[in-house]
Formats: sequence, C-alpha cells, structure tokens
Amino acid sequence: MFILYAVVIGVLVGLLAGGRPGGLASLRLRWQGAIVGGLLFQVVLFAGPVTERIGDLGPPLYVASTLVVVAAMVRNRAVTGIPVVIAGALCNLVAVLANGGFMPASPTALAAAGRVVPAAYSNSSQVADPAAWPLTDIFALPAWLPLANVFSVGDVLIGAGVAIVIVVHMRRPVVADGGALEPAAPAGGAPAH
Repeated sequence: MFILYAVVIGVLVGLLAGGRPGGLASLRLRWQGAIVGGLLFQVVLFAGPVTERIGDLGPPLYVASTLVVVAAMVRNRAVTGIPVVIAGALCNLVAVLANGGFMPASPTALAAAGRVVPAAYSNSSQVADPAAWPLTDIFALPAWLPLANVFSVGDVLIGAGVAIVIVVHMRRPVVADGGALEPAAPAGGAPAH
C-alpha cells in the first residue's frame, strides 16, 4: 500500500510543477501484462482465503512473481525513474531471498503501524536475527494514516521511482484536440505558447 502514497505524491508534485494528468497518456511501458499480472498475483497471493491454503508454496510463488515484475521493469529501464524502481525491487528481492521467501518486519515498526504478523502466509514475518537487516521492513507509516503499514528502503526507492515516472510524464507535452502537441502549462497556470 506504500505505493499508493507514491502515486498521490507523484501526481501532486506533477501538478505543482505545471504538469497535466493527460501527460500520463504518453507513458508507454513494455510488458505491461507482466507488470500488472505479477502485481495482481501478489494481491491475490496475500488475500485471506489464499494465504490460509497456500502453505509452503507461498514463498516460491512470491519470489517468482517478484522476478516477473523485476524482469518487466528491466525491459523498461530507459523510462526515466524506472531504474530507481528497479534498484528498490532488487533491494527487496535480496532481503526476501536472504530470509527464505519472507520479508522480515521489525516488531517496533509493526507496532508503530498498528499491525501484527498474520498467522497465515504473508510476505512479512518476524525473524529473530534477519539476514540483510537494513533492507527489511524496518520503517512504518504511523497507525493513524490510512493503509498504514511497514516498509523498507527498497519500498522507498520503488515509491520514489514511481513518483519520478509520474512527474516526468505529467510534464510531457499533451496532444491537443487538433493532434498538435501542446506544451504542459508552466507553474503559473496558463499554457505556454
């Protein structure tokens, strides 16, 4: 859910920088199906009815779906901001692989977010002495925020990369009704001519 905050921040910064939401239409990603499919697979994988039944298949399925999304991101590495997303995804992948398919979550961070580690399979776990500790979920959004949760350095990088992608594309010229490119409005508000 951390990514939702990155999207909101990216849109707000894009607007403040004189960008237009219509500029996002210029964003073209390769392997979109792999990106969306991998992320949706993870949403389903961590849903209650699935996590209760998944058992030992959870960690390898989580790692495999993450690898699919990382591969798709690498395919899009020329898009401004995507290399930051890739760096974050690789940080998370290192932490998950080093801890047997789970992302260790700091008890302090969990408490700050008002969360507990679920009994069924989840990508989060509490580990007494986690490997790659600096890359694990050691930070937390405060419990009073909607969708509060724990997050990692990798999540911060992913969020920053997503925000960069949004801001850059919001500031790209928008195709006007006549088919001509119209520059994004400057921070003052009126379109530049």
